[in-house]
Amino acid sequence: QVQLVESGGGLVQAGGSLRLSCAASGRTFSTYMAWFRQAPGNEREFVAAISWRIGSTYYADSVKGRFTISIDNAKDTVYLQMNSLKPEDTAIYYCAARPGGLYYSPQEYAWWGQGTQVTVSS
Repeated sequence: QVQLVESGGGLVQAGGSLRLSCAASGRTFSTYMAWFRQAPGNEREFVAAISWRIGSTYYADSVKGRFTISIDNAKDTVYLQMNSLKPEDTAIYYCAARPGGLYYSPQEYAWWGQGTQVTVSS
């Protein structure tokens, strides 16, 4: 079991930055951690992922070069640093975890946080 609690969302102007945090507890060592987002009327989509064990990272093309996912092992926390934000980044952002390998589909993730709203104004 893994428990996840997100924080750090908010309202920001286009071009600004936000950092999301996901505090994890439970058996995290062998998991992949990921961020997904869901805008109104859209399906939940993959944003970024990181391996807790080896630290390898993966990004959606839409955020590559602007977002950075990282892990602080001492704090059992995963971060999503979001720079150069655009209005189309507006969504509820969810932290998720799964044991074993990397998948990009939200259906493959067993554990989810409650979500945090990110709103980017133009």
